[in-house]
Amino acid sequence: MANLPEAEHSAVGRKATISREDLLAAALRLIGPHRSVSSLSLREVAREAGIAPNSFYRHFRDVDDLAVALIDLAGQSLRRIVGAARRRATLSNGVIRNSVEVFMEQVRADDRLLHVLLREGTVGSDAFKRAVDRELTFFEDELQVDLIRFAAADGVALRDPALAAKAITRLAFAVGAMAVDLPPERDAELVDQLATMVRMILVGARTLGTKLPPHSAATEAN
Repeated sequence: MANLPEAEHSAVGRKATISREDLLAAALRLIGPHRSVSSLSLREVAREAGIAPNSFYRHFRDVDDLAVALIDLAGQSLRRIVGAARRRATLSNGVIRNSVEVFMEQVRADDRLLHVLLREGTVGSDAFKRAVDRELTFFEDELQVDLIRFAAADGVALRDPALAAKAITRLAFAVGAMAVDLPPERDAELVDQLATMVRMILVGARTLGTKLPPHSAATEAN
């Protein structure tokens, strides 16, 4: 205890030690679908975590640094969930709809990590937006691999799989951000619309792929 700041070990209710994960959890408790992480203050997070404000700096430079860590954590969490849904089946109406339903279920599951990802890309600082864009790029890269694999299994060419993956990812997150502000009764409608739009993108990419010379299609698939 002698090495701890005086304010920390003398204050009633404050913790002597705390981890990076504890601070992230404290921040998550303070935000929600209608409150951005960018609105948090360092003192507010420290108070929620039960530590002195100076102890915050042991793990993060500032609240912006904590917010970027939350965005990274949110992206990793959602990629595991949606990736598992995609891997359960081949590319068909079933896997498209299943992936869309899983995504929308997470939006409604009080998944504050997902809300961070949906919100900070539009209302956060430039650093937050770059972090969200980086996470979306990870989604796109993983989806691109799946789209190429599905197309190869079906023996068809796919026009610009990277662009198709980007279109699907950005569309899904735009719809997800909109869904946060809508009542749950609209979910079935949103799932139908999003699944249909994703199919349109894929049909278009495959149709355009069949119009490419064989060597060009193969080059784009790589």
